Amino acid sequence: MKYIKSFFKSRMSVGILLLLLQVAIIVASVIMLSEYFVYAYIFFLLLSVVVLCKLILSNSNPAFKLAWAILILVFPVMGGVWYALFGSESTSTKTFSKKYNAVSTALSRKLSQNPYVMEEIDDEVLPQVNYITKIARYPVYKNTKISYLSPGEEKLKALLLELEKAQRYIFLEYFIIQEGKMWNSILEVLERKAAQGVDVRVIYDDFGCLKTLPTGYEKTLRQKGIKCYVFNPFTPMLLIRMNNRDHRKIAIIDGHTAFCGGINLADEYINAFEKHGHWKDASIMLHGDAVYSLTIMFLKAWQFCSKKSESYDKYLPTVHSKTPFETDGFIAPYGDNPTDNEPVGENVYLNAISRAKKSVWFKTPYLIIGNELLTALKNAAKSGVDVRIMTPHIADKWYVHNVTQTYYETLISAGVKIYEYTPGFVHSKVMICDGEIATVGTINLDFRSLYHHFECGVWMYKNSAINDIIQDYEKTLEKCERITLEKTKVSLFKRLLRVFLRLFAPLM
Repeated sequence: MKYIKSFFKSRMSVGILLLLLQVAIIVASVIMLSEYFVYAYIFFLLLSVVVLCKLILSNSNPAFKLAWAILILVFPVMGGVWYALFGSESTSTKTFSKKYNAVSTALSRKLSQNPYVMEEIDDEVLPQVNYITKIARYPVYKNTKISYLSPGEEKLKALLLELEKAQRYIFLEYFIIQEGKMWNSILEVLERKAAQGVDVRVIYDDFGCLKTLPTGYEKTLRQKGIKCYVFNPFTPMLLIRMNNRDHRKIAIIDGHTAFCGGINLADEYINAFEKHGHWKDASIMLHGDAVYSLTIMFLKAWQFCSKKSESYDKYLPTVHSKTPFETDGFIAPYGDNPTDNEPVGENVYLNAISRAKKSVWFKTPYLIIGNELLTALKNAAKSGVDVRIMTPHIADKWYVHNVTQTYYETLISAGVKIYEYTPGFVHSKVMICDGEIATVGTINLDFRSLYHHFECGVWMYKNSAINDIIQDYEKTLEKCERITLEKTKVSLFKRLLRVFLRLFAPLM
């Protein structure tokens, strides 16, 4: 009885039940109409045919096409209805997209590229920089120092230290916040700083915190003097925009210091308890001019949620910094969002892979990719590039891990080296190219991260932190098991299960 009561008190449980009820009503309605009205049956069949033709002629990712085509062919009456309702692969509803894009376009004008920095960029990486600056519309900077922080315990130490130094403002934007050792230690500082007059703002994703925070937690923070908004509040309705989650993890202090990476504000991220074995994650701390791009990224989300604009020049990094910033290579923080139909995160990865001469190494918790990334990785390996991908050995979601493992055989056959982190779970989102280029951010190698979520990353070139990232990768490899073709062989049942899951991976 206790478990039943707790189940019905859970917002996620109630939401799932309501969603299932809506699915049942839609299915029942279509079936009843089809059984009793022949014209309705013909209409739904024709709808499926039209949808299938539209799908074939579209520019959609082939993996999305295949998944939806199978659903429509297997369920010809319901398939067309489902696609008509939820068939968008990377965009949100028009209303949601229009509102966010209006804010995003206006604030992107606050970011401008220093032409003298561009003149110093080497020709060999200029195409990658051009994409980030001209298409993603995020500048490349100098005058920025980066510190690599891994695992999560290192990020918490550095974050608490920098939060204590805050004099003007603190901005936090996170996918997951959970009450516990990590968040409580941060909250204590936030509450104290807010009482001192520091402008403290928090954005958290509602779906990401569905199981980790109580309903109305934003009101609790506001009572403590902390300004707070919930991003895209979860509604137990079958709406496309519910797919569009704020998966970013950003902390900004006084405009000159920022954190970005895979580490959320919950205890498993600092190994305060063992959830899926040892949690291996990564984050970076930036100090300097490049912080402004992350600040604007946060302010886009803040203005979208609050519907209020303000003066943004006061958030420039130099306004509250008393000393000049160090120059250490080139830095380009960039954002990705599902409202503009431009897969920035995927294209940053593709640009690096396609131009790699010696090596390209990845750390990712999930490996569920489309044909473009799969082909790029295989072609790089076949061309003699040292391609390595590190994934978890202990899964956080059994079905996702099984889909990840379906890619092993074809990648290994092409010469890609696959490693699983045997002590536990890799949650880092890291790429290293030719030992000179790296990215650290929130972008996984999976469909949801590449197409549906609001994400961010930091591209860096000839930065001293890249050596630390390489050393950490090599050190982590010592605790990994290399996966061979022999190890990819599994039972017939498991192979069939994986094939089935792989078919619908883009819809997960």
